[in-house]
Amino acid sequence: MLDPSSSEEESDGIVEEESKEVMAPQAGSRISPSRTSESSGGLAPSSSRSSARPTSPSPSAASEQEKEDVEKLQREEEERKKKLQLYVFVMRCVAYPFNAKQPTDMARRQQKITKQQLQQTKDRFQAFLNGDTQIVADEAFINAVQSYYEVFLKSDRVAKMVQSGGFSTNDCREVFKRHIEKRVRSLPEIDGLSKETVLSSWMAKFDTIYRGDEDPRKAQQRMTASAASELILSKDQLYEMFQNILGIKKFEHQLLYQACQLDNLDEQAAQIRRELDGRLQMADQIARGGKFPKFVSKEMEAMYIEELKSSVNQLMANLESMPVSKGGEFKLQKLKRGHNTSIIDMGQEDENTLSKSDVVLSFTLEVVIMEVQGLKSLAPNRIVYCTMEVEGGEKLQTDQAEASKPTWGTQGDFTTTHPLPAVKVKLFTESTGVLALEDKELGRVVLHPTPNSPKQSELHKMALTKACPDHDLKIKLAIRMDKPQNMKHSGYLWAFGKNVWKRWKKRFFVLVQVSQYTFAMCSYREKKSEPQELLQLDGYTVDYTDPQPGLDGGRAFFNAVKEGDTVIFASDDEQDRILWVQAMYRATGQSHKPVPPTQVQKLNSKGGASAQMDAPISQFYADRAQKHGMDEFISANPCSFDHASLFEMVQRLTLDHRLNDTFCCLGWFSPGQVFVLDEYCARNGVRGCHRHLCYLRDLLERADNGAMIDPTLLHYSFAFCASHVHGNRPDGLSTVKVDEKDRFEEIKERLRVILENQIIHFRYCFPFGRPEGALKATLSLLERVLMKDIVTPVPQEEVKGVIRKCLEQAAQLNYQRITEYAKIEENVGRLVTPAKKLEETIRLAELVIEVLQQNQEHHAEAFAWWTDLMVEHAENFLALYAVDMDAALEIQSPESWDSFPLFQLLNDFLRTDYHLCNGKFHKHLQDLYAPLVVRYVDLMESSIAQSIHRGFERESWEPVNNGSGTSEDLFWKLDALQTFIRDLHWPEEEFAKHLESRMKLMSSDMIENCVKRTRMAFESKLTKSSRSTDFRISPTICTMFNVMVDAKDQSAKLCAMEMGQEKQYHSQIDELIEESVKDMIQLLVAKFVVILESVLAKISRYDEGTLFSSFLSFTVKAASKYVDVPKPGMDVADGYVTFVRHSQDMLRDKVNEEVYIERLFDQWYTATMNLLGTWLTERMDQQLHVYQLKILIRIAKKKYRDFRLQGVLDSTLNSKMYDTVRNRLTLEEATASVREGGMQGISMKDSDEEDEEDD
Repeated sequence: MLDPSSSEEESDGIVEEESKEVMAPQAGSRISPSRTSESSGGLAPSSSRSSARPTSPSPSAASEQEKEDVEKLQREEEERKKKLQLYVFVMRCVAYPFNAKQPTDMARRQQKITKQQLQQTKDRFQAFLNGDTQIVADEAFINAVQSYYEVFLKSDRVAKMVQSGGFSTNDCREVFKRHIEKRVRSLPEIDGLSKETVLSSWMAKFDTIYRGDEDPRKAQQRMTASAASELILSKDQLYEMFQNILGIKKFEHQLLYQACQLDNLDEQAAQIRRELDGRLQMADQIARGGKFPKFVSKEMEAMYIEELKSSVNQLMANLESMPVSKGGEFKLQKLKRGHNTSIIDMGQEDENTLSKSDVVLSFTLEVVIMEVQGLKSLAPNRIVYCTMEVEGGEKLQTDQAEASKPTWGTQGDFTTTHPLPAVKVKLFTESTGVLALEDKELGRVVLHPTPNSPKQSELHKMALTKACPDHDLKIKLAIRMDKPQNMKHSGYLWAFGKNVWKRWKKRFFVLVQVSQYTFAMCSYREKKSEPQELLQLDGYTVDYTDPQPGLDGGRAFFNAVKEGDTVIFASDDEQDRILWVQAMYRATGQSHKPVPPTQVQKLNSKGGASAQMDAPISQFYADRAQKHGMDEFISANPCSFDHASLFEMVQRLTLDHRLNDTFCCLGWFSPGQVFVLDEYCARNGVRGCHRHLCYLRDLLERADNGAMIDPTLLHYSFAFCASHVHGNRPDGLSTVKVDEKDRFEEIKERLRVILENQIIHFRYCFPFGRPEGALKATLSLLERVLMKDIVTPVPQEEVKGVIRKCLEQAAQLNYQRITEYAKIEENVGRLVTPAKKLEETIRLAELVIEVLQQNQEHHAEAFAWWTDLMVEHAENFLALYAVDMDAALEIQSPESWDSFPLFQLLNDFLRTDYHLCNGKFHKHLQDLYAPLVVRYVDLMESSIAQSIHRGFERESWEPVNNGSGTSEDLFWKLDALQTFIRDLHWPEEEFAKHLESRMKLMSSDMIENCVKRTRMAFESKLTKSSRSTDFRISPTICTMFNVMVDAKDQSAKLCAMEMGQEKQYHSQIDELIEESVKDMIQLLVAKFVVILESVLAKISRYDEGTLFSSFLSFTVKAASKYVDVPKPGMDVADGYVTFVRHSQDMLRDKVNEEVYIERLFDQWYTATMNLLGTWLTERMDQQLHVYQLKILIRIAKKKYRDFRLQGVLDSTLNSKMYDTVRNRLTLEEATASVREGGMQGISMKDSDEEDEEDD
């Protein structure tokens, strides 16, 4: 941007370049609508262009087209002129603000995300998921990013929000943070690693992914720069911003800036005073003419005048509170609105006449003594020095110097109240005389500087004393006299008046500003602080005038006129007169702008006269602006414009500019824009209600066009307008125009419609709860809009009814959107299989659940006051889905059970939701599936029963896992059925208990059937088996035992009732299993006893006294003489021992229950030992045959040893029966040992050794 105070040469270059293009049609005429594109914004129609245009079909059509082109150019030119005029008003607001300041408490806006940036973000996250980055992450973080990418970044709702300009970088980060918080909370605790640390680490990784390869330092610098521009803008930045807003070219800004003298704050303050005076006059004209706006009440007309005057008086007070400045760069500072004692009421002029003491000035003088020239009479080594003083003040002295080099460069600072002070500088040399008391003065010079005196150093001839023989002694010094802030101009003038300065005489005048509204022309004499005479300029009008006859002295005349008084002034040159008139014109605040009687020659014109080269530069800028057609905008009276419409235009254009910048503003202006608009409204009397009505209308138009607007901003402006229309303004203004009321009602209705539409589309207007708090603010604003007036709250039932209606429509809209997304409608017109329909219904159910979960997560907080309405909304939403679900289930086959996953999916979501659990849809779902569940259970029960019957009929009893094939299949089916019913998580408690009871009862019945069939098969198997020692325990028998074991284990899981009920089914089946196992053990033990009985029956043939026994004994003895006869009976014993050992090993290896084995072995040992004891007891009176004895000893000893190895307890082994058998066998052994042949090494004592030998 060009500096407004750039050099004249730079400005000339720009102007000359533009002047080649911008030419007036004739001399002295202004820019016409047919100017070039630089002026009108488009090329003017010319003969060359018209000739090149294609021939029209008819002359009339061509003329119509030309007419339309001309009208279009005219409209563009009018628009351009309007913007230029508006820019002039805006520039003045920026140059000299006295009502507003740039707010520093506004919320800082985040950077906006564009479509390109969103796509770039998607690409970066996709690259991370593809493993194309160097970021190390665990599986949990990758899953979180995957979900965030799929659900959020790829959402069309986010893309729409980006398009609306309401999506910021902070939104991306906050959504991810909320997304991962639940995930991190659900992770298991890890010692030494807090979940806050995990969150911080994940967010750091997210930032790294989001940033990509961009240098973080550059991003930080860019963010810092943009944040600074969001806070406070300099004047140049504000000028440049509004150039862009209004489409003003830089050269136009330069011309206007210089011609308006925006860098001259005195001129700006004077402009404000003229504007305020014009507004007061306009108020008086309205009061006199009766041309009032149309108010809602006739009594408001008088109040309207008071409002106008009150606002102007407030502006005057604000202006008076501004510090009186001498110019320069005016800092945008906080305005001090405190009381100022220098404020003079314009209506009490006579009571506030200035005294001479009110206009006393304070000056600062800098006197710099450089050197003395012409000092030749003194010896080179003599010491010289200078003194300086302002008459009436202190005296200062320079350093000492030698006469050969009298240079100092010493500065003395003085303050004085004399506008014409006397500065005395003296040159001294040190006296060499012994008796001299004072140093010798060589010369002096007395000067009378003014603020207009040259500031550079000059040579002055000194007045010599008698002690100095030098004749041409000069001193080089510089005097700088600073102009105080309240001194606006000074110089010598000739003056003559009726009441003051009654004699035509040249005097030194100073224009003094006492306050923003009080100025005085004061004449001073030398060395006097108070003026000799003064003229208070209140009410005077200054203008140029012709030379007055009879007044000798002065060349350029002007006067100050007031009713009954005229004061004539004259200066010695034209430039001084123009400067004086300009300064007094600013001071008087008059509406008439004095124009010199002859136009000043243009400095850049050809052949210009040098006689006018003394014209001030401000006049040059004014003439140059006039040349380019800008004078009409500069000299235009602000009071004659309709500032309401102008402000409406600038506010609309500013809003467009704001919505198109890089910030996610949501309709909020930047601090600099707020400052300029506030200043414009205050300075030009734009009514606050009009301002906010226009703002609301513009915001609503942007919202209709898809822009994201902050509802809090709408609420603020609406509340202001509502309080105004209903007469409850906080600033006390009470007049209400009919137009304002009508517009307010129109906007109120329009706002209500938009708010209801946003609530209907809440998932799409505020996706994922963004912008934060916007939905809640929308609901609050809707409640405010529904109020009839400003104080009466709207009944809650009415608000509830409106929101209910909106949410009902929202349910239909949301369901329609997800069905379109799921592409259900594509199937219309073609045959859809039941399986495909069910698949689509399940997919739709997933989307329904996702929508409801997102509503709960992101929007439930906003509807906290209307939770029941959100529940109704969810039920309505589910009811719409129920229609499609019912239709899909109707076409399913009665024999198909594929629809149960749909129930599980929906029920698992609904039963965990406090509000939806057992709601309308949930109960409908239960009613729909309860018959299906019952029928499924019935069919499964019948199927399992049939499989048991068929399975046991064909059962081979081959071992399968923990049992047989039939039992494994049974238990698996029962477990799968119970797991299925349990996973249904049936929500209705009574039916859930019924299902559980039904499952337990069915399991109990099935297991009972299995146990009984197994016991029957066991008994049948034993019955058909061998009764001798050839009998072997087969794997099938062990499998039957294992079926019993497995049945007992499964019954604990399948038949046990929960929820505090007694385990009746479990206890019953347990008792049955125990009885069955007991019977099986008894059957097997009985089998073992039978086998032992067969062995004992064989050796019973050797009983004493039987014929068979004698015959066997004789045969053995006879044969033993000729051949080696084996030990009789040992094969019987060995066969029995082998049978026992095989049976023990098989049972121990194949049966899975140790308790049953131990019980079996105990009973087996006890039963067989009892059998032995009984057999021996029956032969108590008989002596055992030696062969019987040997077999029994071997059987008894082996049995004892083997059962002890199998873990049978000693208490069982060493029973009374065992002792009886052992004692009998020991006794029989002793008897047999004395017989012929003896026991042949078989003995109860050495049986262990014998066993080792046998082994």
